Amino acid sequence: MTYRAKSEVEGAEPDRPGGPAGPQGPTAPAAPPAAPRTPSAAQELTTARGLSTADVAERVARGEINDVPVRSSRSTAEIVRANVFTRFNAIIGVLFLVMLAVAPIQDALFGFVIVANTGIGIVQEMRAKKTLDSLAVIGESKPTVRRDGRSVQITNSEIVLGDLIELGPGDKCVVDGQVAETDSLEIDESLLTGEADPVIKQPGELVMSGSFVVAGGGAFTATKVGRDAYAVQLAEEASRFTLVQSELRTGISQILKYITWMMVPAAIGLIISQLVVQDHDWREAVRRMVGGIVPMVPEGLVLLTSVAFAIGVVRLGRKQCLVQELPAIEGLARVDVVCLDKTGTLTEGGMDVSELRMLDGADETYIRQVLGALGESDPHPNASLQAIITAYPSNADWRCTESLPFSSARKYSGAALNSPDAGSSSWLLGAPDVLLPSDDPALAEIDRLNAQGLRVLLLARVGGPDGEAQQRELDDPAVAEGIRATALVVLEQRLRPDAGDTLRYFAEQNVAAKIISGDNAVSVGAVAAKLGLPGADAPVDARTLPTDRAEMAAVLENGAVFGRVAPQQKRDMVAALQSRGHNVAMTGDGVNDVLALKDADIGVSMGSGSEATRAVAQIVLLNNSFSTLPSVVAEGRRVIGNITRVATLFLTKTVYSVLLAILVVCSQVPYPFLPRHLTLLSTLTIGVPAFFLALAPNKERARPHFVRRVMRYSVPAGLIAGAATFIAYLMARHHYSGAGALDAETSAATLTLFLISLWVLAIVARPYTRWRIALVATMGLGFLIVLVTPSLQDFFALKLVGTTMPWAAVGIAVVASALLEIAWRVADRRLRDEAREETADDHAVTAA
Repeated sequence: MTYRAKSEVEGAEPDRPGGPAGPQGPTAPAAPPAAPRTPSAAQELTTARGLSTADVAERVARGEINDVPVRSSRSTAEIVRANVFTRFNAIIGVLFLVMLAVAPIQDALFGFVIVANTGIGIVQEMRAKKTLDSLAVIGESKPTVRRDGRSVQITNSEIVLGDLIELGPGDKCVVDGQVAETDSLEIDESLLTGEADPVIKQPGELVMSGSFVVAGGGAFTATKVGRDAYAVQLAEEASRFTLVQSELRTGISQILKYITWMMVPAAIGLIISQLVVQDHDWREAVRRMVGGIVPMVPEGLVLLTSVAFAIGVVRLGRKQCLVQELPAIEGLARVDVVCLDKTGTLTEGGMDVSELRMLDGADETYIRQVLGALGESDPHPNASLQAIITAYPSNADWRCTESLPFSSARKYSGAALNSPDAGSSSWLLGAPDVLLPSDDPALAEIDRLNAQGLRVLLLARVGGPDGEAQQRELDDPAVAEGIRATALVVLEQRLRPDAGDTLRYFAEQNVAAKIISGDNAVSVGAVAAKLGLPGADAPVDARTLPTDRAEMAAVLENGAVFGRVAPQQKRDMVAALQSRGHNVAMTGDGVNDVLALKDADIGVSMGSGSEATRAVAQIVLLNNSFSTLPSVVAEGRRVIGNITRVATLFLTKTVYSVLLAILVVCSQVPYPFLPRHLTLLSTLTIGVPAFFLALAPNKERARPHFVRRVMRYSVPAGLIAGAATFIAYLMARHHYSGAGALDAETSAATLTLFLISLWVLAIVARPYTRWRIALVATMGLGFLIVLVTPSLQDFFALKLVGTTMPWAAVGIAVVASALLEIAWRVADRRLRDEAREETADDHAVTAA
């Protein structure tokens, strides 16, 4: 097919400059007028050669390259700094050095534990970094540049200043530049400027990095690359690997702040009291003082959180799931509404033409030639047009003189054609219910086809019966008025085989699925019904949705399938659901999903999706498998649920350590433990089991208020453990006397605290499985081995004297464990009641 300018064919004036249209409401399907493609642009696309190899080498030598920050991961130096240089590592490090100077190595074991923990954290994050970086290379978009007259794909980092970069629908502008060629080029700059309407670009106009193409094509010359580019300047820090905006991380930071407030006065009081009590032995005072301060520090909590996230990244990476922001693992587990774009998510990207139905006595042979010419007229065909191209090859005798690319906002494309026999004519191809008036008799037949889950496109001739009367320009918003419907193109969509199982999984997990599509609502409902989605029998045409956010949210709460949704409407629908307190995830693969993906709490893109959608999504499914989403949800629930368990263990230790310090200060007695005792207890009741619990499977649905839930469990448990241990210690002080009494008192207190801590572990490990029972039993067995092995008794300074006090310690621990059960059940009941009240409030709001 050849192209000729309109001026050559029709004597038309040159193309007028385009610009953004007026504000587009959420229900307005019309897009800003697009500049028709002219052959002069097409000729330029073949003549501009771009940079030569020598030009590129010269620019690389000058450093004019696109060196942009990597989004997917932190550098090795950043990982090491983040794990080594922490506030608590500094506290523990100083205390470690002090103990090396004044005490045996046994009392400095806690320092080696910190070193091991830090090393584990670094290794696990490095594994995650390796996984992220390798997946980022797989998922990285490769822009097309023209060099030496040929179009080649290169990585973003290989772009140099002055490169001629080609653009098509869905492509992201990766650097700043100046438009060199246009082919009805429409660019969306809303991610940068907030302007909702696409901007029609003309040669010489500027494009900014971060914008993306919604229709048409063209090319631009790179004028700013690397860190000079506009979007990079805005987002260099924000878009890098980060753990911010996570309830889990924020909650842990808040908890650590509380701990710091408790630690400082308790530690100061302990230091003064031990120096006064042990005035004759300052070394012993220092040992007891450090023994009281070290357990206050929840040294492994941050580490295990990072490790849990990092291992989650590695696990998901094995399933070809790229997590571009780590909080997305946690965020998807909290989601209660998932909005799904049908095309590319529930259905595969490709389609097949199943039938061609003539209307109004049209000649089928002629219509096939028109469809072939329409397919040839668009250099960037979407999936529907690609199916038509496959079914109806073009005829070389037909010529396209003007074309209008498809736009999700317009819902149709068009072309002005010259045929050897019938002369010139203009045609539109798009959504029947957009192109035809509501009372057109053809719509009844179209609805029957849509009800079968088929996609139907209307081919219509612009103008009257002969294509002459009421002839309009293709870019005229009223071009569809007075068209003549000539044929229906029936397309069969390919359902993803895993989509039904994934929808059922979300239903079982009480996650509401909303199908949001630009296709006909009846057709979308039929597809959703085939997949077993509840509510698919009542699809809603989004053009009838109210514009008021509260009213729209009410409709969205009750509906499950929405068709004919404009791109801006998808964004409004996400915001409406969020206004009801929902955590919303959005999946999609097309350029029309970009705005909604960006605004959703979690954006999920298919790996085969447009470059723009992959750029704004937090999670990219590189294998294009919708069934990977349950794995992401499961990882998030594992992280949230298990870190809640682990945090409870660590904070229980902090609470009882602070309470013991306060009681010791008030009673003016030696601190009951040396550092070696609490190192042993922490290892057996917190450190080792916490590592296993943090990485275990956990299918519990994520619940909000992380800090509240952890504090309600850990504070009562810590108070009970601290009080019971101190009672046992005071009883031992009255029971023992003479030389070695302090060691006997310490041993009795250690036994009490271990048994209580072991019961806390037993509670946190619920619901029991074989391995969890074995874990708790193994920790108990480890302590028993220390008690009965002479060498370990000497190493840890643990030796139970007599039988009266050890059995009294066991009795105190049993009573304390009973109180722990009561406190645990009360706290659990309160949290469940609060959860039910919140659910009831949500239902009340929905009903209202």
